[in-house]
Amino acid sequence: MADADLDAVIRQLAKQQNKSLLAAAKKRKDRFNGLAMKAKDKDAKERFKLLAREVVEQASAAARRLLISADNVADSYARAMRQAAAAELPKKAELKKAEPKKDEIAPAKSKADSKPAKKSAKSKKAA
Repeated sequence: MADADLDAVIRQLAKQQNKSLLAAAKKRKDRFNGLAMKAKDKDAKERFKLLAREVVEQASAAARRLLISADNVADSYARAMRQAAAAELPKKAELKKAEPKKDEIAPAKSKADSKPAKKSAKSKKAA
């Protein structure tokens, strides 16, 4: 796998997680079925059987979502790598044009522009 693409690795890891998820769900289902067999009243048996069915249903839905998500991620990665490989590198002349020159930078303000206007003596007395 040293030379494998990462999209294949993503799919393989998802399959492994899917198998372990379904194995854990099977163990849990068997546990609930065992509890249903040991239960003494009818309500408890039905509740445990319902839990066993619900575990299988929810685990299979989660496994399906896991595989779909992994496929989407792997496809997205593969597409991005194809686009990156097909993209052209910008030329050096274009890079130099994009940089602003020192002459193009706005000139600094003069000292007269930067000082605020002084108030007249008449306006100070009126206030």
